Amino acid sequence: MIEGKPKSSNKKLIAILCAAVLGMFGFGFALVPLYDVMCDVLGINGKTNSVSVVQPVGMQVDTSRTVRIEFMSHINPDMPWAFTPEKVSMDVHPGQVIQTAYIATNNATQSLVGQAVPSVSPGTGAAYFNKIECFCFNQQPLEANAQAEMPLIFYIEPDVPESIHTLTLSYTLFNITKTTNVTNTTNSTNRTDSTNTTNITNSASNSDSNSVNSQEIVDVTQSSTGRKSALNRELSNE
Repeated sequence: MIEGKPKSSNKKLIAILCAAVLGMFGFGFALVPLYDVMCDVLGINGKTNSVSVVQPVGMQVDTSRTVRIEFMSHINPDMPWAFTPEKVSMDVHPGQVIQTAYIATNNATQSLVGQAVPSVSPGTGAAYFNKIECFCFNQQPLEANAQAEMPLIFYIEPDVPESIHTLTLSYTLFNITKTTNVTNTTNSTNRTDSTNTTNITNSASNSDSNSVNSQEIVDVTQSSTGRKSALNRELSNE
C-alpha cells in the first residue's frame, strides 16, 4: 500500500502539468480578444476604428488649437520582436492629416506573424482619433531578422473637446503565427478536398463519355455487318 502512493502522486502531478500547458496554450490564442474585452469593460483605453476611414471633403484644419499625440508600444512576452514608434510624440492641429510609422524588427530565427491592437487614452478621445491607413488593419508577416516600416496615417476630428490636450496612442503587438498556420492548413485542406472532388467528377464524366463512344462503335459495327449480309443475300439470289 505504501509503495502505491508515489505512483498515484506522480499521475496527479502529470495531469496537473498537462492541464496547465493546455491552459496556457489556449490563453495565448485568446489574448487579443481578451485585451479588447478588458478595454471595453474597464474603460481604461479607447478602442479606435478597426477599418480605414476616408478624410471628409472640405475638412477644415483648426490652426488655433494643438493636440499632443504620444506614441507607445507594448510587446507580448511570447513575441521576439523589437517594436518602436518612429516618433515618441507629435503636436498636431485638429483636422490635420498626419503620417508617421512604427518600426518592427523580427529578432527570431524564423518567420513570424504579428498583429497589433491599438488603443487610445483617455478613452473619451478615441472617437475623435481616425486612422486613414494603419498597419493594425492587417496581419504583419516578417521574415527572420528582417525589419519593416509600418505606416500610420491619421487625423484628429476638428470638434475634439477642448478639454483634451493630449492623446496617447498605444499598440500592443501579439504573436499570431500559430493561429495563422492553423487557418492556412485548414484552407489548404479544403482546397485539396475540392480539387479531389473535381478530379473524381471529371474522371466519372470521362468514363461515361468513353462508355458512350464504345457503344457508338458497337452500333456502327453492327450496322455495317448487317449491310454486308444483306448485300451477300442479294448477290446469291441473282
